[in-house]
Amino acid sequence: VQLVESGGGLVQAGDSLRLSCTASGRIDSRYHMGWFRVAPGKEREFLGAIALSSGHTRYVDSVKGRFTISKVNAKNTVFLQMNDLRPEDTAVYYCAARLGAGNMLLSAYSTYTDWGQGTQVTVTV
Repeated sequence: VQLVESGGGLVQAGDSLRLSCTASGRIDSRYHMGWFRVAPGKEREFLGAIALSSGHTRYVDSVKGRFTISKVNAKNTVFLQMNDLRPEDTAVYYCAARLGAGNMLLSAYSTYTDWGQGTQVTVTV
């Protein structure tokens, strides 16, 4: 599975961005897609995930209400809508894929087998 993220950029605090992740290769509706980020000097952080079959989602508490994950199965694309961005959201954002089981969405990055190249998001004050 190959993943390509896009949509990152430089924005001001309070702005919104929508990241996209398009998958190709041997991906099907059994897959789960996750979003992670790596901020400067910090470890990789799970943000949320979506089951391609059901659309079931899961989020880390710190982004609930600000970030939303959605999908367009026909295009093998998932989105990360980020609202009310803050300087602490500055990071490289990655999407990842794993062959899933039902709606059991996992947060551990080691369970994801395929990764995109990442896209930079920078939020200024």
